[in-house]
Amino acid sequence: MQLRPFLVTALTAAVLAATSAAQAQNTPVKFQLDWRFEGPSALFLTPAAKGYFKDAKLDVTVDAGNGSGGTVTRVASGAYDMGFADMAALMEFHANNADAPNKPVAVMVVYNDTPASVMALKKSGIKTPADLSGKKFGAPVFDAGRRAFPIFAKANAISNVTWTAMDPALRETMLIRGDIDAITGFTFTSLLNLEARGVKAADVVVLPYPNYGVKLYGNVIIASPKMVKENPAAIKAFLAAFAKGAKEVIANPAAAIEYVKARDGIVNPELETRRLKMAIDSAINSPNARTEGFGQVNAARLSLMASQVSDAFNTKTRVNPDAVWNGSFLPGKAELNVLPK
Repeated sequence: MQLRPFLVTALTAAVLAATSAAQAQNTPVKFQLDWRFEGPSALFLTPAAKGYFKDAKLDVTVDAGNGSGGTVTRVASGAYDMGFADMAALMEFHANNADAPNKPVAVMVVYNDTPASVMALKKSGIKTPADLSGKKFGAPVFDAGRRAFPIFAKANAISNVTWTAMDPALRETMLIRGDIDAITGFTFTSLLNLEARGVKAADVVVLPYPNYGVKLYGNVIIASPKMVKENPAAIKAFLAAFAKGAKEVIANPAAAIEYVKARDGIVNPELETRRLKMAIDSAINSPNARTEGFGQVNAARLSLMASQVSDAFNTKTRVNPDAVWNGSFLPGKAELNVLPK
């Protein structure tokens, strides 16, 4: 027996209404990355694509960014609820806007070690930090490595360097042309950019900040003060869903890149898989991360970083480490067990 048309219509309407009601119960969360859709963005695109955020009753939208400073500012303004940004950029915002009512806070560490490094071509003769004094450096003015270079320089007794600012797209090109002697940048960005321009990895000298006395935290997940005050449960749910996805990404980076490709069809899957693996090995699954625990901070290390950023960035007020970090939303120990043994 066939259902009558009006009954079919009624059933369809009921299903749509139920679906809409279920979606309405999900908390909307606008999330901004620190940069374009590249390999590391798989950490956030995977839980979104696989429905882990939806399972947590969240309606998460993930947008590309154009630098950590911009992400911090947009979360502070309320344009975004949460974001992914460099801890130093967050600290700088706090210290330079002491009276601002809406200062985001870090709620989870993702890059336990900064991915920043100094890179030079071997033909320059640069082999160690001691060879950098008096050299010409280049990087965008907002580059995390450039901003933190005074900390690197102090730790390694480097002096008398000069800087040239440029658009990010020109940084590696200018190094190859010999316009500058060295650059700063995230290793997994600049090294692969150099390769894309015909330079062999074996011909590049990489001096990672963490290997030379700079123990800065890298990128963290930040949340707006409005979210912290009005919907702490959503932050907890987001971090738990993120950790679930991150564990899968770390275990199988190549598979996770398909979600990056889905957001930006022109990316090179092989290249972005390498970029993601480099980020995991250097910044996420680092010795410090395994010691401190994924997502967490060491209070003494955070305090030291706050002091170093205050000095290096010449902030208007001193960075208060207790004001930039809120670990109360972190998932439990079992959920944070995402790093391979």
